[in-house]
Amino acid sequence: MDDLEDAAIPPEDDVARICADLIRIESVNYGDGSGPGERKAAEYVMGQLTEVGLDPVLVESEPGRASVMIRVEGSDTSRPGLAVHGHLDVVPANAADWQVDPFSGEERDGCIWGRGAVDMKDMDAMIIANLRHLARSGEKPARTTTFVFFADEEAGGLQGSRWIVDEHPDWFEGVTEAVSEVGGFSVTVPRAGTGEPTRAYLVQTAEKGIAWLRLHAHGRAGHGSVPNDANAVVRLAEAVGRIAAYPWPRQYIASVRALLDGLSDLTGTPYAPDDPSPVLRHLGGAAGFVLGTLSDTSTFTMLDAGYKMNVVPQTASASLDCRFLPGHEDDLMATVRELAGEHVEVVVDHHDIALDSPLSGDLFTAMTQSLLAEDPEAAVLPYCLSGGTDNKALSRLGITGYGFAPLRLPASLDFAPMFHGIDERVPIESLVFGTRVLGEFLRRA
Repeated sequence: MDDLEDAAIPPEDDVARICADLIRIESVNYGDGSGPGERKAAEYVMGQLTEVGLDPVLVESEPGRASVMIRVEGSDTSRPGLAVHGHLDVVPANAADWQVDPFSGEERDGCIWGRGAVDMKDMDAMIIANLRHLARSGEKPARTTTFVFFADEEAGGLQGSRWIVDEHPDWFEGVTEAVSEVGGFSVTVPRAGTGEPTRAYLVQTAEKGIAWLRLHAHGRAGHGSVPNDANAVVRLAEAVGRIAAYPWPRQYIASVRALLDGLSDLTGTPYAPDDPSPVLRHLGGAAGFVLGTLSDTSTFTMLDAGYKMNVVPQTASASLDCRFLPGHEDDLMATVRELAGEHVEVVVDHHDIALDSPLSGDLFTAMTQSLLAEDPEAAVLPYCLSGGTDNKALSRLGITGYGFAPLRLPASLDFAPMFHGIDERVPIESLVFGTRVLGEFLRRA
């Protein structure tokens, strides 16, 4: 193939192949330092980029924990820089639970199946396909853009984005804004007046903060046959009960309010301030994403106590996953400690900040216009993510982050539950759509 023919290859012709290739690389992150790491996936990214004449950089925080960066000069170098980033690791998958081998990258029913298909090797593939097109065609993005493929996002980014920010902040010199995962996907809702289905694209403009806590109850050890009024297991159970029963007060931050109001206007469905359920029912599986952002949350995930049936242990512990809205961290921590009680110690195991980005401005406009260029009858709405992304780490450098991994999804596909779920898959048509939208965004941003 000559250079002219090669330059004419549209990026959407590359994306399904790249996505399947990435899924077949088992870059599983178990969260405890074990597993294969991201090195093979990073080497694949390096190969795809060097093949078209680009000069990416690969670094490792530890052996096997690899991240990749490439900076592409923009057509207007006077403007602040942009970052577009993804992560190369995935959560584990139990093959026995799946219809297909979760690392097969199999094409079935018009979809690419496998772990990472939606979180987030689909977006990685869209980025790579557009980078290959930029290199082949000689086109430039509107702004000088730093593209990064991080390690370790699924375990908080300590070996990925947080390490890069600490050790290689020069990668982001001049960057003021960033886009990454969990935003830009469509939900199908009925349009007001007609009831006809229409699409709304949810762009992530905020993220809840993270507080992973360990509760350690202390008591008096003893024989199981002897009454004990200082039983650590009982004290822990009482604390768990109080925290689990606590009704976290609802407070709608700007992103949540704008989403609820936008859906209400789009569908013609009113809602009461204390009950958004009439609007949320239009979202199907995606409603779970929104429900987690109506208030702070606290969810118990693990328990650990005792070592023998007839021994009262001196300590008992529980793991608590707390997520707080922007500005709520101090109140959440104070509430948990009060509910835990005097005999239960609350220890922060992992912490990360909440993010709240503007709902307007040039970047938000570019995301909106890029989506509407491909789907002009749709609506674009902001939303808050109940989880977290690598944008948290970049915010330490003053970078404002959004979630924008665009996908036009079939109304029948229950998309949101596939994040860390079973039978994860992405429609090929959605990948093609997202690749075109991302390319348009890079030209507009």
